[in-house]
Amino acid sequence: MASGEGTGDSNAAGAGMEVPEVELCLDLTSCQLHDLSEVEIPPTLEELDLTANRLTAVDPRIGHLPRLRKLSFRQNLLDDDAVAPLFTWDAIAGLQEIVLRDNKLIKIPDASIFKGLLVFDVSFNELSSLNGLSKVSSTVKELYFSKNEVPKMEELEHFHALELLELGSNRLRVMENLETLTNLQELWLGRNRIRTINLCGLKSIKKISLQSNRLTSMNGLQVPCRTFTSSLTFC
Repeated sequence: MASGEGTGDSNAAGAGMEVPEVELCLDLTSCQLHDLSEVEIPPTLEELDLTANRLTAVDPRIGHLPRLRKLSFRQNLLDDDAVAPLFTWDAIAGLQEIVLRDNKLIKIPDASIFKGLLVFDVSFNELSSLNGLSKVSSTVKELYFSKNEVPKMEELEHFHALELLELGSNRLRVMENLETLTNLQELWLGRNRIRTINLCGLKSIKKISLQSNRLTSMNGLQVPCRTFTSSLTFC
């Protein structure tokens, strides 16, 4: 009898207790934060969105989020030195999506620590080349480099899983080094200086954007047995 009463009391107590909710996502978009000193960062986070703030440094607490999979610093004030620590923290090596769009980067950070990366976005920065891209994991499916100063398509050969490549608004003159991107489905190259179309090796291409280039020929658009959508300006 005593044993039965004890079990009943335990169940009643358990039913009255509130189980704390695990925080998986933290969205601090457009909070105009200069730093995160007054922000609590739960250690259980899987997604952290810091878009549209005034951050000039990466809070070291982010390096202690082992479950983190998506991280966005879009539209901040981060330069190369500011983001460097982010790419050395082993605890967040499981990141799958990194967005550094619209900051002050001059070079591609060494992202070799992220072995399972799927999305890498460094658009709207001040990159003068794609040097360093060879260290980005071959697991990546989406790469974004629009609105930089990139003159050449290079260090792309190992991205066999890549499905989307965005290189619009750069200084590209030649479509090259795409032969191994056999899974590429979308290619965005608008607002460059490209004259000739070359889709050699792009067996899975479905959409290509080449508007506002300097095309002199449409011959490269012949892709046998493949239907795709094109967006072109021919001049």
